[in-house]
Amino acid sequence: MEHDRGSVKQFLSRFESGSPVAVETVGNCYWIVDEVEEAGMVPQLVHARKAKLMLAMVNKTDKLDARGLNRLQRTGTLPTVWIPSRKLRDQRELPRTWMVFSRMRTRLKNRIHATLAKYALSVEEVTDLFGNKGRKLLQGVLEELPPQTRFATEHLLEQLDGVEKQIKLWNSPDSVDTLICCCGSSQGGTQISPCS
Repeated sequence: MEHDRGSVKQFLSRFESGSPVAVETVGNCYWIVDEVEEAGMVPQLVHARKAKLMLAMVNKTDKLDARGLNRLQRTGTLPTVWIPSRKLRDQRELPRTWMVFSRMRTRLKNRIHATLAKYALSVEEVTDLFGNKGRKLLQGVLEELPPQTRFATEHLLEQLDGVEKQIKLWNSPDSVDTLICCCGSSQGGTQISPCS
């Protein structure tokens, strides 16, 4: 069977609707789960670590995996994990993307701090080098860097500006409502559940 869109659904179309289908937990399993559901089957997302322990296989191949998972499924012992709905799987991309931007911002700031430290440069007058006052003072400090290092640091600052612009968009009231809506939030012991 080819490993591309449409092939899983086509393969499963020859089997009885409602049959359980074991799906390995790999990074790209969402599209496979979608195809299994579209084929009218019931996807079962396998808990990989538990299944591996239960199968106790020394040699690991796709064919052996398939046979082992099939055996566990037939005996009713297949360890599975919860599969979020298609809508929730989609909504989860919002906080994941926000976290990517947040990590990028941190990495850029750390890189700029490290560059300044290489040349024993700092801005002591502020606690936040990247706030309004800090950025103004930073411009003067950049002049003390060697030309290529200054050039690279200026481009890092441009990248930082772009990332911070994206984070501000994500932190707008509409985006925050969407993030809370899809992820849930726990406040005072009350769980705010995902939006319907």
